[in-house]
Amino acid sequence: MKLRKVSAAAATALVLALTATACGGDNGDDNGSDTGSGSGGGDKIKIGIKYDQPGLGLKEPDGTFSGFDVDVATYVAKELGYDPKQIEFVETKSADRENALDRGDVKFIAATYSINDERAKLVDFAGPYLLAHQDLLIKADSDISKGTDLNGKKLCSVTGSTSAQNVKESIAPKAQLKEYGTYSECIAGLQSGAVDAVTTDDSILAGFASQANYKGQFKLAGLKLSNENYGIGVKKGDTATVDKINKALEKMVSDGAWETAVKENFGPAGYKNEPAPKIGDIVK
Repeated sequence: MKLRKVSAAAATALVLALTATACGGDNGDDNGSDTGSGSGGGDKIKIGIKYDQPGLGLKEPDGTFSGFDVDVATYVAKELGYDPKQIEFVETKSADRENALDRGDVKFIAATYSINDERAKLVDFAGPYLLAHQDLLIKADSDISKGTDLNGKKLCSVTGSTSAQNVKESIAPKAQLKEYGTYSECIAGLQSGAVDAVTTDDSILAGFASQANYKGQFKLAGLKLSNENYGIGVKKGDTATVDKINKALEKMVSDGAWETAVKENFGPAGYKNEPAPKIGDIVK
């Protein structure tokens, strides 16, 4: 076999081409940038979730993640071109969600992130992908049966959440508001008697109530105190990503993956979910 001689000019062109190809594979954006073509578009994608919400976003003892938000985020990432192995889930607490997107810490956030006018000034939203309702989690033998029963009671929610403020401003102005860093702390407070009720979305509360170590201790009050339209938060101005995520969510509903995720994550708690909302349909 004869080998061809390569001229210096040809060799230089080859080196330049290889260099350009290598540079093209690194976009310098470590939160992940997708092409929407199924090719990945980056080495990894960082997605904000909760770590302490059973049934929605939970970091398991073995380091894996479970929950409805995790399933939605994984499905969306796949449609953006990312394999599950390319996903890096980042804990994103309620009080830091807007900042995390603004700093570029994550590409998007799927973390029980209710769409409202104030948040929409700071971030863009895809979805909604779930309609939940604010409720109360109380002890199984509690006599709290309506919102006004919270007057004079200790009410817990997490810092940065709108749930407790909604109750205090509109339903029970004499409630004693306790704000903790996580819902896990609120639930522990409810168990110990440090607080009388925990308020947030019924989907979150149902997840906690169904845990083995809490089984039979708590109950949902069954109050629909508000409508919570869960959206996927994206950095303000990134409309291209919003459009791609919306298409992914529509596909998740149409191919049955959304319904499967609901049953697998909420079924054990007997949670009665609303039908899948239409993109852009915000229930007030």
